[in-house]
Amino acid sequence: MSLTLPGPLVDAEWLAAQLGDPRLRVIDVTYVMPGSGRDARAEFEAKHVPGAVYFDIDDIGDPVSELPHMLPTPARFAEKVGALGIGNDDAVVAYDSYGLMSAARGWWMFRVFGHDNVAVLDGGLRAWTAAGQPLETGPAAPAPARFKAGFRPALVRSLGNISANLQSGA
Repeated sequence: MSLTLPGPLVDAEWLAAQLGDPRLRVIDVTYVMPGSGRDARAEFEAKHVPGAVYFDIDDIGDPVSELPHMLPTPARFAEKVGALGIGNDDAVVAYDSYGLMSAARGWWMFRVFGHDNVAVLDGGLRAWTAAGQPLETGPAAPAPARFKAGFRPALVRSLGNISANLQSGA
């Protein structure tokens, strides 16, 4: 039986109480802008929520698209998140270091591929550390898991869809 998340947002206190539950997976979805001189994976290895794995949006995304950060195929998503130790029965909590959009992007990606048991850590790593919670260092070494991805086209909109909405005033 999977761990049930309390909603789409969880706070540091809730997450701290659940750490160590084998049904919980925590992902750091921190993304840094190209050319910033920063390395999100190195920052993850310097400090992260205990037990977290690094969810690299660029590595998981579509490797053949000319556009950056495009959704992968369901098969690629399943392969990549399975390699991160995430299975279909796991509860997933996503966070990022800067409180930007990347944790929400990870949350959305899981939902697009059929995994609803996912939440965002409210306030991200900043809220976690402000609450006095522990940090861990070093690379993650998750045991691989099996993840079967579906696809929900209703959660994805194309440029044509957006353009039509703008023109119609919807």
